[in-house]
Amino acid sequence: MNNYPFDLVPPKTNAPIEDNSWLAKRPFMDKDHSLKEDARYFVAGDALADTINTAIAVGKPLLLTGEPGTGKTQSAYYAAWRLKVECIHFQVKSESTARDLLYDFDMVRYFRDAHLRNIDPQQNEPGKELRKTDYLGIRPLWEAFELANKMSVPQVLLIDEIDKAPRDFPNDLLHELDQMEFTITETGLKVSAPKQLRPVVFITSNSERRLPAPFLRRCVYHHIVFNDTIVETAVETRRHEFSALSDDFLKLAMKRFMALREQNLRKPPATSEYLVWLRVLALATDKHFEQLEEDLSKLPYLSILLKDHQDIEEL
Repeated sequence: MNNYPFDLVPPKTNAPIEDNSWLAKRPFMDKDHSLKEDARYFVAGDALADTINTAIAVGKPLLLTGEPGTGKTQSAYYAAWRLKVECIHFQVKSESTARDLLYDFDMVRYFRDAHLRNIDPQQNEPGKELRKTDYLGIRPLWEAFELANKMSVPQVLLIDEIDKAPRDFPNDLLHELDQMEFTITETGLKVSAPKQLRPVVFITSNSERRLPAPFLRRCVYHHIVFNDTIVETAVETRRHEFSALSDDFLKLAMKRFMALREQNLRKPPATSEYLVWLRVLALATDKHFEQLEEDLSKLPYLSILLKDHQDIEEL
């Protein structure tokens, strides 16, 4: 890693790079930073672990809130890793509907095939009946049911960033999450999970808007507070990634990072930004030690930590 020529695009030259093979040798491209792989580095504090165990015991969804970067999403993968099951991830989007979590029916293909049957008599031969079940696709909740039946053990279902969904999304899932069953409108088929195989449900929210009270009543709740302990733990579990940095350097970097967060910022940096910042600093070993002790506005690679131009200008 230390042989990597960081300045592939030097600021004071205007000529093409001589050796562009370094693009294929970027130091962090070979690291697997998937949520599933990173679960082994996550450390749940006593309060979070207690809440996870509570939600598992009572069979209720666990609603996690907290600012971005506190480990809400990673908590679900961590629980799945500890329980030796799969984490089925449903990423909520602004256009998501409740049915997106349950099943999919290919209406376009169904009507196309029905039209072809009307114009082609051979399609009406015995054994070629049009079955609506052939046009069904399973979605995350149904997938959790199926995998639980196959493995004979409940799986983890993550509904990530539910506050991004349309307003009716949480209320439209009250029955499904409470009873762990739903009906396929197109066929009338009822899909459900045995009580002992119901998934362990994690729901995350960045608190961009308040969730409906009926939905909240059905959840176990925990708010993850961002503090220096979260950051220190994240660094300690990944200490091997920062072997080029001395303990003194890491202590100073941590001090400056927390000082930066104490500023009146529109978008404070979180753990993910801090880890990327340390990885870049590790490329240059300790040459930035003195720069860390200067004014916060002179922190090296500040663009990794701050993502708002007004924050940078005011700093």
